[in-house]
Amino acid sequence: MGNIRKQTIISSLVVYVGFFIGAINTILFTRSGAFTQEQFALTRIFFDFAQNTTAFGALGIIPVIYKFHPYYKDNLAKRDIDLMSWGMLTAFVGFLLVLLAGLIFQPIFVKAYSDKSKLIVDFYWWLFPFALGQLLFSVTESFAWALQKTVLSNFLKETLLRIVTLLLIVLFYFKIIGFALFIYLFAFLFFLIFVILAGYLYSTKQLYFPTKLSRVTKKFWKKMVTMQAILYSGTLIMSIAATIDSFIIAKFQGLAVVATFSLAQYAANLVQVPQRSIQSVAVASLSQAWKNKDYIEINRIYKRSCINLLIMALFIFGNVWLNALEGMQVLGIQKEYEAGLGVIFILGMVRIVDAATGLNAMVINTSTFWRFDFYSGIVLLAFRLPLTYFLIKNYGIIGSATAELIAYTIYNIIRSEFLRRKFDMQPFDSKTVLAFVTAIFGYVLAYYIFKDMKGWYPIFGRTIVFSGILIGAVFQFKLTPDAHQLLNNLKKKLE
Repeated sequence: MGNIRKQTIISSLVVYVGFFIGAINTILFTRSGAFTQEQFALTRIFFDFAQNTTAFGALGIIPVIYKFHPYYKDNLAKRDIDLMSWGMLTAFVGFLLVLLAGLIFQPIFVKAYSDKSKLIVDFYWWLFPFALGQLLFSVTESFAWALQKTVLSNFLKETLLRIVTLLLIVLFYFKIIGFALFIYLFAFLFFLIFVILAGYLYSTKQLYFPTKLSRVTKKFWKKMVTMQAILYSGTLIMSIAATIDSFIIAKFQGLAVVATFSLAQYAANLVQVPQRSIQSVAVASLSQAWKNKDYIEINRIYKRSCINLLIMALFIFGNVWLNALEGMQVLGIQKEYEAGLGVIFILGMVRIVDAATGLNAMVINTSTFWRFDFYSGIVLLAFRLPLTYFLIKNYGIIGSATAELIAYTIYNIIRSEFLRRKFDMQPFDSKTVLAFVTAIFGYVLAYYIFKDMKGWYPIFGRTIVFSGILIGAVFQFKLTPDAHQLLNNLKKKLE
């Protein structure tokens, strides 16, 4: 757990630097006198389209790389590992299918969005290079994660990508380039970081593309194809469930409302940063532990992930929700975006539920019971799609957030219960309850102390009070052993 903890801390710092830059980007996107709501929403549509394209175009190869890399690593020399050769070939075939679908369904797409979201139609074909870049990066990133080279891949995706985006925003902000050129350049962002990551792995002799079938591939190809076929559907389901909101909102209410929803999503997604970091770090350790049948280590990683991620999620969301409205006002965000405050709260609850259940998806995906992820994904989609469609149509973006909360709560309960019954992994205890109670107490106290104040002073005041109470409780009540271990390690280094 020590190596996981160390890499998670570094990766989290990298990701938070990226989110800080992303916050600057979001402020510039949403401030009065900058981008229109429709223009900002279009950039979010690019990401959602690319996420679905990656899920579809990867054809299920990404979880296969996670699962089977330990077998290649333990039995072959690096130059003979052909896993990425077939990974990239799969991705190119998948993207050709995406392009074909894009040609076939373009008239339907144009008809659906021409009325209320015309910008999507105007830049329709520029969605595809953006999506291809993300697909190639995601496949390469999965291999980097399997090699435990997570810090670089996280830096590229979470930080460098936002730095380059910031440069493009500044060029547009000062009218050096127009919006069309901004989008043309924006479409190749993922290509840039893909080239850097692939170039690094190749130059450090970590990445090879042999064309000869290795003995590991010959031995396991049937199991790999079976896993790929089943998990492909599950991955596609998860992607659709995560991104369907923006497309339905764009159809019924227009891009301006998508912009409001996207800003609320960004605020809520801050809660997920530690989870994204620990997932990238833990996948290799979990895969190796399952290979070695080390159930004690698996259970330890799962249990620690639940309490650690819950504490961090409560810490982040408490500070976000305490200061959301005040922050919008002092930063000069367009007034229309305040309509998304309720969405921030509900989506924050979704992220807390997801964090509290830890790495349940990663534990299942790297086990021999990875098929269950597909079955639980079907349940998720069965709730998510009809709820999202009905609630958005009748209640707007608050309905979308509510649909997500209901669907993901049921989904996580199912997966956690599966792990409890199958492996006797039950990570919740009195410390889980104590973490919630402390966070609620800290929130109420911070809110009422600075209730009638305006400006930056109460923002800093609420943050200090809430953070101090929660951090103090972590050490006083020993909510997680990682906190004291981290503090002891820091003391030793300072000595």
